[in-house]
This record gives sequence, structure tokens and C-alpha cells, in this order.
Amino acid sequence: MAAPSRETERSFFISMGVVLGIDGGGTRTRASIVDGDKALAFVENGSIKRLRVGIEMADANLRGILAETFSRAGVKSATAACVGVASSKMPGVSDWIMGVLREFNVHSAEIVGDEVIALDAAFKGGPGILQIAGTGSNCLGRAPDGEREGAGGWSSRLGDEGSGYWIGLHAVRCALTAYDREEPTRILEAVGRIWGTTTIEELVNLGDSTPGPDFAALAPAVSQLAEEGDAVAASVLAQAAKDLVDSVLLVRSKLRRKHSLKDEVPVAWIGSVIGKSRLVREAFFAGLRAGAPEMPVCEKEVAGIEGAIWRAQRLAEKAKQFTAV
Repeated sequence: MAAPSRETERSFFISMGVVLGIDGGGTRTRASIVDGDKALAFVENGSIKRLRVGIEMADANLRGILAETFSRAGVKSATAACVGVASSKMPGVSDWIMGVLREFNVHSAEIVGDEVIALDAAFKGGPGILQIAGTGSNCLGRAPDGEREGAGGWSSRLGDEGSGYWIGLHAVRCALTAYDREEPTRILEAVGRIWGTTTIEELVNLGDSTPGPDFAALAPAVSQLAEEGDAVAASVLAQAAKDLVDSVLLVRSKLRRKHSLKDEVPVAWIGSVIGKSRLVREAFFAGLRAGAPEMPVCEKEVAGIEGAIWRAQRLAEKAKQFTAV
């Protein structure tokens, strides 16, 4: 029997509905292959964000997670893929990912920001507001007509208030101020332990170096210190929660003012800052209730990978319709 042609193989996978979704956040990458409503594989790996891990490591992580996901799924091709990745608009990022996907026999693909797949994970193309608070932060809102409004997301150096990076950076800043004022805090002790520094001079030199240390990695320690009663750490988390609330309320105001919305739209959230820090999460929910009592707020974190799969399935359906013509 003759081997199937590439066109026959392509039609087979279109009929099977095998699609790939990738959520490439700042810290880790998740990939999943599904066939219809059946999950064939799910894999986690390191970041594919070039600005965070470098070009070579990002490429190795992308190829590694694709190879493992396809292997676990038991397939050698996919009809469509959606990749949501931080810094998707950076020069060369989209072309690089598309090229790798073609090597793995993905027939149709789109590269979007990780905030886009998170928004669709929460609202499946419908209206709503999403607050992202992980390594970075960003708030997006979508009106019923599909138009989007936003607040924040201006990078770790220029913004990202309330993010893990922001918490780590401002915890160090506030701790140094407390040190000057001879006010008690254990933040510098914790940072020195994490960074491997033994003096405050070493800590400052490392913190001010280029490329600098991973400030986002300090966030869990800051949260733990706040839980233990460290007033400086608690004040940093309180400000982080306030900044996240303010972003949501600002996007809500834009949607109501610019799109004549009178009904409230739901709010969802994603990211470890809200998900893992009890103090931030409780203050975030309380602030939203105080600022907009009638606004529905999802209690559970959304999964960005679900939005990537949803978008990939829409691409596959379009491909199926195209081949049927």
C-alpha cells in the first residue's frame, strides 16, 4: 500500500480536530494537545520568553515542550495551534515561533499575547475584565462589541504595579528605607539568603547590577514575612493589592465611558500574586467589592492554556470550512 500523501495526512488531522495550545508566561510554559473535548497531553516546561531566559534557552524550551507534548499525545501533527506568549510583539518573536511550529507539522497557527489567551480563557470571546498579576501585571477589558481597553502592563521597569517583580523590587526599596530609619523588618535578611549575599553592600550591588537578579522570586518570601507580622512587607502587599484594584476600576470606567456600558461586566484574574498570596487576594476582593459592589468577580483563577485551546479550535474550524469549499 502506498504511503499517504501529505494532503491526505492534512485532511486526516483536520477531521480529527487535533489542536495545540501553548501558554508561555514569564516564568513557565504550559502546552496541551486536545482532540475535540479529549485532552491527549499536558506538559509544563521553562519559559519561552526571550527577554527573561535568552534566545537560545527560549528556543530550547519551546522545542523541548513541543517534542514532549506531541510524544505524550501520540500524534505527529496538528490542525491548528495558538501560542500565547509574553512579549509576542517583540521583533522576531512571532516569526521564530511560527517557524518552529512548522517544523512540528502544525498546519495553521497564531501567535498572540499571553493576556489574550487569558482573556479568552475567562470569557470565550465575550465581554469582561481580566486582571493579570504574575511575574508582570496587566489589566484588560473587552466590551460587548469586541473592542478592548487596558491599564498597566508597561514592563517591569516602567510599570507592572502589583506584579511579583514589583513586589520584590519595592520590598527591597522599602526595606532599605526602613534600614535608614532603623525600623524593624526582616526583608533584607530574607533577600540576602535568597540572593546569597552576606552584607548590605553586596545586596545593593547585586540588586543594582545589569542584568539584575530575579526580583519576582522574592515575592513568596515577602508574602511569608507579611503573614508573620512584618509591617514593611505587609505594607508592600497592601499597596500591590490597591494597585491591582485601581487597574480593574480604571478599565471598568473606560468600558462604561467609551462604550456606553450600563450593566456590569464580570471580572476574572490570573497569576500567582493573587493566587498564592492570601493577603493580596483578600485585599483585592475587598477593594473590588468596595469600589463596585455589583460587579461580579470570579473567585477561582482562570487557566490561560484553556484560552489557547479555545482559540486553536476556532482556527481549526476555519481550516475545516476552507477545505470544504
